[in-house]
Amino acid sequence: MTDTPDATWLTVPDLTELLSLKVSQVRRLIEDRALLARKIDGVWKVPAAFIVDGEPMSELRGTLIVLGDSGFTDDEAMDWLLNPEDSLGTSPIAALQAGRKAEVRRVAQALG
Repeated sequence: MTDTPDATWLTVPDLTELLSLKVSQVRRLIEDRALLARKIDGVWKVPAAFIVDGEPMSELRGTLIVLGDSGFTDDEAMDWLLNPEDSLGTSPIAALQAGRKAEVRRVAQALG
């Protein structure tokens, strides 16, 4: 597991408050791949960067599907999204936040 020191992590209770949802609804977002979570110190956490304007980033789900189709595990997908990607000049999550969804997904597909 790659260390991602710059990431701010949110717990499920943090997400319930931030998104105004029940715990079961937050868990469903994770199951449906609208969010990606990682177990850190025994607690499921989601990078704060995955939340935009009080909602899960809309571009995230499709990107996670592309990564899964390319053979990435959830941990590999998390690491790829959060760490700098040379071909993008930034981290894939930052590129998604900048509206570069098609470019991010092309790179993800090429890695498969």
